Amino acid sequence: MKFIFLSGGVLGFLAAALGGISAGRSADRVLLDGTLGCLAGALVFRWFWSVLQHGFRETYVAKQRAAVAPTKNART
Repeated sequence: MKFIFLSGGVLGFLAAALGGISAGRSADRVLLDGTLGCLAGALVFRWFWSVLQHGFRETYVAKQRAAVAPTKNART
């Protein structure tokens, strides 16, 4: 989880900072934009990671249920 949070923060900072530099903004505004981009990127990556984990968990449980279901039907 830490790795995902940090990766999102770094990518958010870089995207916002590079966007600010390319727009010709002053250094203080670039750093402020980068800071806000860092926070937003970290939160978005954290949310996306939780969505992925939920999907993996559902898939795993569905495969287990599908593997057990034929054995129950064969006994009856």
